[in-house]
Amino acid sequence: MIRALVIDDEMPARSELCFLLEDFNDVKVVGEADNVRDAVALIKQIPTDVVFLDINMPGVSGIQLAEGLKTHPAPPAIVFVTAYTQYAVKAFELSALDYLVKPVETKRLAQALEKVRQRMRADKAAAAPAPQNEPVTTNRLMVDRAGKKQFLTISDVLFAMAKDDYTYLFTAEDRFISSTSLARIEAQLEGQGFFRAHRRYLINLHKVDTLESQPGGTLTLTLVGNSETIPVSRRRAASLKTALRSL
Repeated sequence: MIRALVIDDEMPARSELCFLLEDFNDVKVVGEADNVRDAVALIKQIPTDVVFLDINMPGVSGIQLAEGLKTHPAPPAIVFVTAYTQYAVKAFELSALDYLVKPVETKRLAQALEKVRQRMRADKAAAAPAPQNEPVTTNRLMVDRAGKKQFLTISDVLFAMAKDDYTYLFTAEDRFISSTSLARIEAQLEGQGFFRAHRRYLINLHKVDTLESQPGGTLTLTLVGNSETIPVSRRRAASLKTALRSL
């Protein structure tokens, strides 16, 4: 899975690129930012394979961010996405993997992603196996309850929902809150039967109760022990059905 960050100060541009990336089954957008400061924080917090980076942004530019990432211990690949062509030479001097000109075409985006895959395969082949790099599986999540930290058993979680700056985790009996982002929780739960049904929802596949088709190719679902109707985005509907069949 390619973990991608989208950095652009214009929300429509971010939304359009995220929309295009949803067409690729092996790509997961793990975060977005509209400025370099927030981008740096995300890169430090979330494992990232590629950063889709605008150049002209208020304050610190995308070029400056790329220069700073050269000292990062495991820098992600950089794909510049900009409306201007004059920065291409500078971008490749910074070892950018690719340079996309807005509006981004699906064919060019696919070519850039193939370069990311090739780099990831090369990095994997070159890396020596190390026990500390093995994924750590846990069966508990830390959440907040009445101002105190407590652990929540993962198998009890029906779904997680992103809202404002928090993630809400629901069991059949209660609701809990966490300051950990939904993207990071998704990474923690990888391989444990959870599925990103929507940008705001992460569901427990083992708890799906009903699945209903909606106009336009979208779906809605409910989970055992909870009456809330959860949307499934059109571009994730087929993957969800495949995941349910494989249980």
